[in-house]
Amino acid sequence: MKRRLAAPQPIPYQGSKRRIASQILECFPDEVERLVEPFAGSAAVSIAAAMRGVGACYWLNDGNAPLMALWRELVTQPDRLATAYETRWHEQLGREREYFQEVRGRFNHTHDPADMLYLLARCVKAAVRYNARGEFNNTPDHRRCGARPAEMKRRIEKTAELLRGAVQFSAQDYQHVLKQCTPHDLIYLDPPYQGVGGRRDSRYLTSLDHETFCAALAQLNQRKIRYLVSYDGRTGAKQFGEPLPKSLQLVRLEINAGRSSQATLLGRNAQTIESLYLSPYLSKAIS
Repeated sequence: MKRRLAAPQPIPYQGSKRRIASQILECFPDEVERLVEPFAGSAAVSIAAAMRGVGACYWLNDGNAPLMALWRELVTQPDRLATAYETRWHEQLGREREYFQEVRGRFNHTHDPADMLYLLARCVKAAVRYNARGEFNNTPDHRRCGARPAEMKRRIEKTAELLRGAVQFSAQDYQHVLKQCTPHDLIYLDPPYQGVGGRRDSRYLTSLDHETFCAALAQLNQRKIRYLVSYDGRTGAKQFGEPLPKSLQLVRLEINAGRSSQATLLGRNAQTIESLYLSPYLSKAIS
C-alpha cells in the first residue's frame, strides 16, 4: 500500500486537527466546490483537503486578525516569511528566554506576522493567550527552540504551493461568515471549547456563546447548508464542552484523537475522544 504523505503544518497551534484531519475528510461529500473554515486556526482540515484535491477553493477565516495576517503572508510571501523566521531563530540562540520576551513585546505593538510565527513556535503548547488588554501573554517553552529554519521553510513552501490562487482570507465574526455561505459550500467549524460562562476566555480574543452558536447552526439547517462541527470531547472520564442539542438533528460521531498529552505528563494513558457532528443535509448527501 502506498504511504500517504502527512500534510504540512506551518503554523503550530493548540487544538490543531492535523492528526485527525484524514478522519474528518472521510465524512466529506464527493463534490466540494468551496470549503469554508470560520474558525481556521492552523487550517489543518483545509490543508489536508488541498493535498488530496478535495475542494476547488477555500475560505479561511478567524476572529484573530493577527493570525489571518500571518496566513496571508504565508501564502503570498512564503520566501520572505521563511527568511524572517530564520533570522529570529538564529538571533535567539544563547538568550532564548530574553529574546522571546523582546519579540512578544514587539508583536504586541506591531502584530508582525513573522513575530507571531516565532512566538507560536516557541510558546507553551503553541497556544494563543491574550490578557485583558488584548496582548499576547503566553510564556516560552524552555525545552525547545521551535522548528529549525529548514524544516519551517519546507512547511511554509509546501502549504503556499497547495493554497496559492485557491484561498481567500478574512478576520470576521463567524456569524458574518456563515451568512455569506450557500448550499454550494461545505463548512467545517472548529470553535474553541466553551465552558467559561460567558466570561472572556484568556485563551482567545473573544469567547463563544453556546446558545448563539446553536442558533447559528439552526439557521444553516433552515438554509439547507452542509456543515461539520468539532465541538465537545472527553479524555478518560473528563468531559470538555457541552454537547450540541438533539433539536439540531445532527449525526454525532466519535473520533479517537490519540493519547492525551496532558494525561501523559501526569503519567496516565488516557485517550482523547473528539465529537464530530454532521448536519442533516450533509449526512443525507453521504449516506
